[in-house]
Amino acid sequence: MPRSRTPRSTGPERPPHVVVATRVYTPEPVAAAFRQEALVIALERAGAEVTVLTTTAPGAGRVRSRARKVSRWPVKRDSQGQVRGYFSYLSFDIPLALRLLLQRPMDALVLEPPPTTGMVGMVAAALRRVPYTFYAADVWSDATDSVDGVPTLVRTLVRWAETTVWKRAARVLTISPGVQHRLEELAGAREGFVMVGNGIDTGTFTSDGPTAGDAAAGPYFVYAGTVSEWQGAGVFIDAFARVREKHPQARLLFFSEGSGRNALEARVREEGVEGIEFRDKIPPTQVAAQLRGAVAGLSSITPGQGYEFALPTKIYAATATGTPVIHAGEGAAHDRIRDNGLGWACDYDAEQVAGAMSAAISGEQAPAPEHLRRWTLQNASLAGCASTAAEQVLATLRR
Repeated sequence: MPRSRTPRSTGPERPPHVVVATRVYTPEPVAAAFRQEALVIALERAGAEVTVLTTTAPGAGRVRSRARKVSRWPVKRDSQGQVRGYFSYLSFDIPLALRLLLQRPMDALVLEPPPTTGMVGMVAAALRRVPYTFYAADVWSDATDSVDGVPTLVRTLVRWAETTVWKRAARVLTISPGVQHRLEELAGAREGFVMVGNGIDTGTFTSDGPTAGDAAAGPYFVYAGTVSEWQGAGVFIDAFARVREKHPQARLLFFSEGSGRNALEARVREEGVEGIEFRDKIPPTQVAAQLRGAVAGLSSITPGQGYEFALPTKIYAATATGTPVIHAGEGAAHDRIRDNGLGWACDYDAEQVAGAMSAAISGEQAPAPEHLRRWTLQNASLAGCASTAAEQVLATLRR
């Protein structure tokens, strides 16, 4: 690694300064925002000074954060308020280039997807001669392959950008063995690829606390998180239509955003399925309250699109509150729920999912809330994963 233009001394002069560039940050209720906040807190506890370069939070004026220094920049958002799509990414990435070049001092850089942000950060890190770490929670090029209508040229460019960023990073942090294996398939095994795990904020998502008022109206299921092609949440519409015939008081609540939400809403209206509600995103504390009162949280992965390695964070959000999970689809999530007794692991099949929903309503063979909470604390604590990630980021300063 060439010598940095910015001194990286960790002596008495000053602590190391780590810059985190992420298009989403708390209080936005998405997994990437929670993950990056946890990393920032872990870095500061380890003695680093941290600056977060992110976006202006929607619907908020002055936003408080647990990080000492958060710099926000306005960006283009889609109709659901998300930083998603080519123009939204560019509205963050183009100003980010200048923001990174003007940061004084900067000893290390942490980058969150999309790959375009990775490319901007990679170039800025080279110009500033500092190491960068890329947080590969997902494989974006695989997700692009699963979306219909994306031009071949765009797919190729996304794959090239992503693998280039991985190969030149001092560290690439992955969240599961499946993601780690996929990176190694695409870019080759590298010492800098480190699996740090993933989890949930177990201080917010707790088994003790208030439950939502929805519980008084009858049993309900919660799908909290992104709805897109590769998640395939439509299987729950088919399954719930069957369950509703025997349990007319049951409800299915979506607290979601994503490219597939509008299509799901339209389908529910057209088919006249009652008991399904699509609600706006809510803060994590409210999601936790909804999950505490639910008979099960829901998770799914569309089969055959190459995303079976994914471990959706919504699984841990449910188990941390003592609520079991119904997962539809094969792969890592299916195996984790089955092998650890976290709920019902189903094929991507409406009949099987409907059976699991009925079992959840009756409480049949449901895991104990104490077991779910204990397992989450031991295996999916976001703070523990962030501490490991912070160690890896700071290790790049000693190379």
